[in-house]
Amino acid sequence: MLKINNKSLVLERNSASKKISTAEEKELLRKYTAQISSKIKNIIIIPPDYTRKHSGSGRLTRELYQLLKADHRVDVMPALGTHKAMTEQEIRDMFGQEIPLENFLVHDFKNDIQKIGEIPDNFVETISEGKLKRSIEVKINKRLVNGEYDLVISVGQVLPHGVVGMSNFNKNIFVGCGGAEMINVSHYLGAVYGIERLLGRGETPVRKLYDYAEDIFLKNVDVDYILTVNSTEVNKETGTTDLLGLYLGRDQDIFKWAVKLSQRHNITQVSEPLEKVVVYMDEKEFKSTWLSCKAIYRTRLAIADGGELIVIAPGLKEFGEYEEVDQLIRKYGYRGSKLIRKEVENNADLKNNLSAAAHLIHGSTEGRFEVTFATDKLSREEVEGVNHSYLPLDKALARYPISQFDSGFNTLINAERVYYIDNPTTGLWTSQAL
Repeated sequence: MLKINNKSLVLERNSASKKISTAEEKELLRKYTAQISSKIKNIIIIPPDYTRKHSGSGRLTRELYQLLKADHRVDVMPALGTHKAMTEQEIRDMFGQEIPLENFLVHDFKNDIQKIGEIPDNFVETISEGKLKRSIEVKINKRLVNGEYDLVISVGQVLPHGVVGMSNFNKNIFVGCGGAEMINVSHYLGAVYGIERLLGRGETPVRKLYDYAEDIFLKNVDVDYILTVNSTEVNKETGTTDLLGLYLGRDQDIFKWAVKLSQRHNITQVSEPLEKVVVYMDEKEFKSTWLSCKAIYRTRLAIADGGELIVIAPGLKEFGEYEEVDQLIRKYGYRGSKLIRKEVENNADLKNNLSAAAHLIHGSTEGRFEVTFATDKLSREEVEGVNHSYLPLDKALARYPISQFDSGFNTLINAERVYYIDNPTTGLWTSQAL
C-alpha cells in the first residue's frame, strides 16, 4: 500500500512474505529527495550505529547519500548515544564503500552537546505516575541546532524496545544524539515505570518525554524521519532483515503507522510460557552485557516463572562499554528494581549515572527466572559476580547445537525442549497479548 500526502510518503506491506523490493525502496527515496528545497545545501543524516546493522539502515543511508551528493553537502553521524564510536571496519560493513570516511562524524555525548531547553519536574512526575520527580536538561549534539546544517534526516527502524516501548522516531535525536542527562533520566524513567509495562507499546511515559522535547524545543529545526519496519528473521543472503514498511516525513502519523505494522510483524506470541529459551548474540555486535542484556529485555514476557534463558554470546568480553559503567555493573550487579532504586538513593556514583541504574534494573529478572551467559572471554567469577549464571561457551554449544536449530521449538536428544531465537534484538516474544 502506498500513501502520499503533503507531509509524508509511506509504503508498507501487510504480509511478511511480500517484502518491499530494492527498486521500490529506491523509487520512494527518489521521490522524497526530489521534494527537498533547492535552498537546502547542507544535510546531515542520522542513522543508527552498528548495533542496528541488521535493520538495513546502512543501505538506506548509502542510497540517500548517492541521491543527494551531487547538489548537497552530506555528512553522516551515527546515533551512538553512549555507545562506542564505530570502527572503520564496522562503517564499511554497515554502510559500504561509497561514502567517504571523512563524511562520517562521531557523536560525543559528553562534549559535543548544546542545551536547547528543560523539561519541568511536574511534567516528569505526571507521566511517571509519581515515581520520578525532577527536571531534565535537554541537550543534543550542537551540529543539529547551530545552523551548520539546513536539514537533519533521521533514519532508523521501529521495533519493540526496552526503554521507550517502540524504538526510533525522535528517540534517535534525544538519545542517539543526546546529552548525558536526557539519556540517563529517560532510561531511568522507563525502568522505574516498569519495563514489562513498556515493551511493544507506542504510547509510553518515555515516548511522551521525547515528544514534549520535540514539540517545544525542535520547532525551528528542520528534521525529517525515515522509518522502517522489518521482518524479524535475518535474510541469510543480505545479512539484514527484509523491509516491510518505509515511512518518510515528520508528521507523527508516520510513527503511529510504523508502530502498528511493527506490532503485527515483530511481536511473536508464543503458545505457552517458555521453560527454556536459548538465544544467540552475534559476536561482532554484542561484546558487552550492556548490549547483550537485550536478550533478556526481548524474551522476558515469554519466559515462565522459574524458567531459564541461556544467552550464547561468543563476543562477550565486558559488562559496560565504558570503564565507568563497567565498574558500576561489577559493583552493584543485576538485582532488580527495588534494590537498585535504594542504591540510587544512597550512592552518589549510581545517582550520577541513572542510565547505568536503569540498565541494572532492565537486566534483572526480578527473581522470576534464571539467566545464564555462555562465553569464553569472561570468567565464571565475573559473570556470577553480577548475579547471573555462567556456562563455558564450548559446553553451551555442545549442549545446545544452535547451528542445527530451527527458530522456535526444538527437541534435544535427551528429550529436553528448548525455544531458540537467533538474534532476539529483531523482535519481541510474549506469552500473552499486549
